[in-house]
Amino acid sequence: MMTMAGRAAVPEVIWARPERTGRGPRPAYTRADIAAAAVRIADAEGLDAVSMRRVAAELGCGTMSLYNYVPRKEDLHELMMDAVSGEHELWEPSGDWRADMFLVAHRTRALMHRHTWLPRLMSPVHGFSPNALRYLEHCLACLDSFEASYGTKMELIAMVNGVVTTYVTNEISTAERTRSLPWTEEQENAVRIAHLGRQVASGAYPRLAASFAEDAGPIDLEAVFERALTRVLDGFA
Repeated sequence: MMTMAGRAAVPEVIWARPERTGRGPRPAYTRADIAAAAVRIADAEGLDAVSMRRVAAELGCGTMSLYNYVPRKEDLHELMMDAVSGEHELWEPSGDWRADMFLVAHRTRALMHRHTWLPRLMSPVHGFSPNALRYLEHCLACLDSFEASYGTKMELIAMVNGVVTTYVTNEISTAERTRSLPWTEEQENAVRIAHLGRQVASGAYPRLAASFAEDAGPIDLEAVFERALTRVLDGFA
């Protein structure tokens, strides 16, 4: 079984391959060029618009030529993840690991909103690129004041990242759905809230009725995000 570029279908890490061998003419494109083109397409049209053919067209080269640089589409995704990981801001840890992890969470959330396709590619598989490793090392440095094993620290980072990814995925999905509606979000919410009120008032859902009687106000989603992070960090502390 062979790939499009004629390479054997065996596990391979693109970062273990030299970008150029030092022989022959200098390549026309760098991995950074290819990643930037793919990120531009994904930012403008979504992840599904990214293909080897489309990226090749963006660069002005043939599709088969692109396979000489990037053997698989999965490698292209890895280049994209590394490119946006390079946007993470690194700071001198404050010595307050909780404050630093809150900052990690908020900046990761902002990054995902800049690149709304990013949550779809969040996976440990993409965690070994140069920029991803640099950022992981930074997160561990932020936890120097947290007295725990490195295994526990890695779990903490993963859980914070999981909270952020889940929360942003819901935010992005809601925003995309709202844009596709033929009516306003306020109009739909009013209809849904009225229906929910009738169901709760029927007496079939006494616990829900008690819940709404206790707090019928709108949900403060920012406060929910903060509480979720706080509870994760409290669990480790």
